[in-house]
Amino acid sequence: MANTSARMLRLLSLLQTHRFWPGGELADRLEVSDRTLRRDIDRLRELGYPVNASRGVAGGYQLQAGSALPPLLLDDEEAVAIAVGLRTAAGGAVDGIEETSLRALTKVVQVMPRRLRNRVEALRTYAVPAAWGGGGPTVDALALTVIAQACRDDERLKFAYTARDGSQTARLVEPHRLVSLGRRWYLVAWDVERHDWRTFRVDRLSDPASTGARFRQREVPGGDAATFVRNQLSSVPTRYRVVVTIETAAADVERVVYHWGSVDALGDQRCRLVMNVDSFEWPAHVLGAVGAAFEVETPTEFGYYLRERGELFVRST
Repeated sequence: MANTSARMLRLLSLLQTHRFWPGGELADRLEVSDRTLRRDIDRLRELGYPVNASRGVAGGYQLQAGSALPPLLLDDEEAVAIAVGLRTAAGGAVDGIEETSLRALTKVVQVMPRRLRNRVEALRTYAVPAAWGGGGPTVDALALTVIAQACRDDERLKFAYTARDGSQTARLVEPHRLVSLGRRWYLVAWDVERHDWRTFRVDRLSDPASTGARFRQREVPGGDAATFVRNQLSSVPTRYRVVVTIETAAADVERVVYHWGSVDALGDQRCRLVMNVDSFEWPAHVLGAVGAAFEVETPTEFGYYLRERGELFVRST
């Protein structure tokens, strides 16, 4: 049987799932008697954890939300996830909670074991934000921390990768930086077997593992990882070349489209926007955000797309 402190932590970890635990099942998990379990529950209540108990054959225990916040018990992955989320919010990703998030982040990091602080710091240092609207697939938080640590420690990384056409390969790389574009994450790395720089979408990457083999960092083309990713993405073949004339200053459009299209001034209050895309959602979003009169030059399908969406909004008013 585990000592009392370890057993209490184990009990709290089980209760923090907030599921209902039959007394017998909970006692079996902890390898204690029903009487010892009741004493441990009483100790948790003294510490401020509101544990509800029900009697009888079907009796058991469940942790309820309280009016105060007692200490939380987190496993390694939960602690890292909270720290990363707070750091993102502190950077302004969620409006109005930057200062509160920063205070909470400071408290969380201070009580973290050194091994977890190192993981959080690696993810902060070796992940490069590059603002861009739109959604994207989710990625594994643990994979991000493994990759970030390999970037920080200059250790070669191996992983399985699924290409755009669905083909799968095993990769061995010298990782440089993680780049965040909207909700997509990209790894910029030197591919050891292909002897060239590559960009990998992290959501297509699986089972990343550091090999322990050290390397000396090379200079990424252009000297900036985020710019390298944008340049790589702009060279990928796309389905449509959208060209639109907009009745506003070029600067107004550039602030919305960012680096994901080219804007040429045709006058003080007129410009031409060119975007290479696989779908019409992003160009439509840009035009809606700009909020100025426009004329679609090409392709004809984009005009049809906008007309259908416009009719949908009109019918919904």
